[in-house]
Amino acid sequence: MELSRRTLLGGFAAVAGGALVGCSSGINNAGAPAKKNAATELTMWCWPGGLGKSVLDDTIAHFPDPKIKYSEIGGDFKQKLVTTFNGGTGIPDITGLKGEDIASLLPQAERFVDLKTVGADSVLGDYLDWKVKQATTLDGKVIGLPIDVGPTALFYREDIFAAAGLPSDPAKVAEQLKTWDDFFNAGVQLKAKNPKAPLVWDATDLYDMVIGQGTERYISKDNKFIGDQDHIRKAWDTSVKAMTLKIDGKTPSGSPDWNAGLDQGTVPAHIGAAWVALDIKSAVKTSVGKWRLAPTPSGPANFGGSFLAITKNAADPQKAFDVIKYMLSPDSEAKAFTDAQIFPSAPAAYDKPQLKAADKFFGGQVPIDVFGPAAKSIPVAYQSPFDDSVAAPFHDELKTVQTGSKTSDAAWAAAVSKAKAIAKRQGVQ
Repeated sequence: MELSRRTLLGGFAAVAGGALVGCSSGINNAGAPAKKNAATELTMWCWPGGLGKSVLDDTIAHFPDPKIKYSEIGGDFKQKLVTTFNGGTGIPDITGLKGEDIASLLPQAERFVDLKTVGADSVLGDYLDWKVKQATTLDGKVIGLPIDVGPTALFYREDIFAAAGLPSDPAKVAEQLKTWDDFFNAGVQLKAKNPKAPLVWDATDLYDMVIGQGTERYISKDNKFIGDQDHIRKAWDTSVKAMTLKIDGKTPSGSPDWNAGLDQGTVPAHIGAAWVALDIKSAVKTSVGKWRLAPTPSGPANFGGSFLAITKNAADPQKAFDVIKYMLSPDSEAKAFTDAQIFPSAPAAYDKPQLKAADKFFGGQVPIDVFGPAAKSIPVAYQSPFDDSVAAPFHDELKTVQTGSKTSDAAWAAAVSKAKAIAKRQGVQ
């Protein structure tokens, strides 16, 4: 999984820095649950950086009665939320739900209001369909309204590509680097011209990227293990091919070497979500204006993106829905993008002035021209609550191939064996 500023703000170790939600009226930043008076307050929880500051301030001002009491919860957000649910007291009316947690929370749908019962049908069509489906149970309940998404693109150094004789104009890169094979061939050419600039920053990162470009993961909707099938092996082989071609920089994203390499040219490209722009911009000094954007080879994937939900504890579910509907309108999502690159889940926001602006960092490109079409084209894939635990052996065993301690076939066999055992313990067939 990619390390980034966004994952740091979401409670994971990564690059330091980033725009956090600041203090405003009604905000409790102590990290402890705010006490609620049901007659006068709606309590809301989210993690640092999960909501745009101006949007939060505007929403609090727009809904003075009942007053919104916001608490910024640091640390392991999901664990704190589940612990509070289990304790039965201090449960917020409105809560954020992280994209990486949503699959594990769907089986607990009874803890949340089905948003269709409070009018969500009138706005669900405003959001990317695949994102809404992530928060929809198999029997059709919707437990969260989308905050944001993380469509991917290729970030690359135009000057380094040009010096190696590679296509460097974004349109030509899009035309000539359409597939992973195209991308790897470019990596071989780049290495021949510039051995210190491997095109692939860390080959193991490509594995999840290829998984995300497909319509199946590790467990099927009927709860059967499919992690040994061709779609997973394809992702595995793609990652291993970058290693075999020796275009793997073995530089994990978010690491100090990755940050330095972005500016020094030893990390000339990165494929990541829209919010990776924050990481790159914060890391570089001398290469401002030399970066460009192009579509992800072989199609887009998504990393990140969260939801706002209403708990069954909510004193006034209808009023709570009015709040989240206002907070996640296209206008508000465009403001959140300006606040902290929180990429909108409502496509109507893509036509707002905030997202249509040219970006000097990317040589005057308009990033939404790349990320907008990508966001609309993310494939829909069922994600089981057990996918993450089943995926872990594949990540671990890929590292053994990267270090040379195992062959690809031996590591694959070990990964499948371990994953099947984990799946079986979880009740997967």
